[in-house]
Amino acid sequence: QVQLVESGGGLVQAGGSLRLSCEASGRIFSINAMAWYRQAPGKQRELVASISRGGITNYADSAKGRFAISRDNTKKTVFLQMNSLKPEDTAVYYCNADLMIVFGQWSNYWGQGTQVTVSS
Repeated sequence: QVQLVESGGGLVQAGGSLRLSCEASGRIFSINAMAWYRQAPGKQRELVASISRGGITNYADSAKGRFAISRDNTKKTVFLQMNSLKPEDTAVYYCNADLMIVFGQWSNYWGQGTQVTVSS
């Protein structure tokens, strides 16, 4: 059973920090790009940050200068360090990854999400 499992969400005051983790588990041959998305109530799901298997990163304008995405390929884990958090960062954060489960075939997977709440 292949899963992306997020952790690290919670309640934090404005200006604080959180570090999210997402581990890919199960019978996985390879992992390509990984990313973090978020969805706030009443809003569309949006890309926050992405990272290629080689470490090239991209960020949403709202995340630049505050968030940092990284990965540990040995542990099959992607991280999102979030600093200077704002109430508008409140959302469910979802992990996303391109995984090779069946050898030679790439597929896209989503985690179940972890809640991040930033209080003012």
